[in-house]
Amino acid sequence: MAGLGIVVMLFASCSYKLSLNGASIPPGLKTIDIEFFENNAQLVVPTLSQSFTEALKNRIRTTTNLSIVRGEANATMSGAITSYTIAPVSIQATTGGAPPIAGASRLTISVKVKYTYEADKKLSFDETFTRYADYKGDIASQEQALIADINKQLTEDIFNRAFANW
Repeated sequence: MAGLGIVVMLFASCSYKLSLNGASIPPGLKTIDIEFFENNAQLVVPTLSQSFTEALKNRIRTTTNLSIVRGEANATMSGAITSYTIAPVSIQATTGGAPPIAGASRLTISVKVKYTYEADKKLSFDETFTRYADYKGDIASQEQALIADINKQLTEDIFNRAFANW
């Protein structure tokens, strides 16, 4: 029974808050300012900046106790969408001498993120995150669903880098 008491005391004295979502948030980190992520890609989708920024805020809001604030905060997350590309990933043969066409295409999005936590600089980072989704057919009918899927992957990667130290 004394061993259990020691284990409880050890966990109670930990300097990081552990949660069921894998986050390891320093006890002094209570607020975060998530700035609007401008779309600086050559190919611009008008709603991408807003949907990505909101997806990132939602990921942090629903899985941590951090308060998202504007302006002065314990930590800041800023950046930009740096790339939005569509490229063929497989070629489909055609008949009658017509040139081959794309059998499947890949939508790739890259986001540069700067995370600053003043109280512990070694937790800060400035990195680019890239994710993609493959699809068949016309992009127009699938684009918003593909963007939502890629945003989910990107925000998971960013969350893990900032709060799970992966």
